Amino acid sequence: LKINKALTSLDLWENKIGPEGAKHIGEALKSNMVLTTLMLQWNLLGEKGAQHIGEALKINKMLTSLDLDGHALPILEVKGVSAVETIELQGKGLTHLSGIVIASCISSNSVLKSLNLTSNSIGDKGAQHIGE
Repeated sequence: LKINKALTSLDLWENKIGPEGAKHIGEALKSNMVLTTLMLQWNLLGEKGAQHIGEALKINKMLTSLDLDGHALPILEVKGVSAVETIELQGKGLTHLSGIVIASCISSNSVLKSLNLTSNSIGDKGAQHIGE
């Protein structure tokens, strides 16, 4: 991913990728300028893995869709690159992993006024990161 100039979509669904693997993927995302879709659902990323991915998204300008738990997050909208005032993500089955990435992305979003996360499974860990 660090040097690839052609791959636009990567599906790593159910590959037992843990925090260490997510760290390497995150590092690659920081320099990758072509990947637009990344699917990591049903892995073992954990809180640290989600943090690695979230931190990488602060730098990455190309990724538009990230799926950590069964529903693709609209990354450009969450980051504020595509200026929208409202994002509706209610009832999408999002877990703390998406909550952590969302928290990382919205930290620099100055346009977003309303983020609906009703009826998901963000939990305490996701809420903690969103609250920070």
